Amino acid sequence: MESSAKPAGGRKGGVKKKAVSKSVKAGLQFPVGRIARFLKKGRYAQRYGGGAPVYLAAVLEYLAAEVLELAGNAARDNKKNRINPRHVLLAVRNDEELGYWSIGVEILYESIKVLNGVYGPSNFGINNASTFVHSVETACFGSWE
Repeated sequence: MESSAKPAGGRKGGVKKKAVSKSVKAGLQFPVGRIARFLKKGRYAQRYGGGAPVYLAAVLEYLAAEVLELAGNAARDNKKNRINPRHVLLAVRNDEELGYWSIGVEILYESIKVLNGVYGPSNFGINNASTFVHSVETACFGSWE
């Protein structure tokens, strides 16, 4: 005898389809569902269209790819295989359009000893730059221990 149980999902037919994410449907790497959740949670507007998180994910993915490409070129110019914050800083500052959008943004890194001519290790009574970076990281992100 055959079972009279309904198939999963209330659909007619027997086989359940595999779920496909919105990111895969849009052909993106960035998480469309997560961005939609953040838009809802942030209460930026009372309502937003279904295409808004897809478009926002596409824009963020494009900007990330652009910055990573320029930072990779800066790392290669410095004969390094790994991108570090200094390479990102050089890439953003040397690009005309990205530099315009990043006015007033500071990227902390231990090889940058003076930030905008105001803050530096000597201003904090610290002689060692790595100690300065550790103290800044602890102040910003808390202790990892």
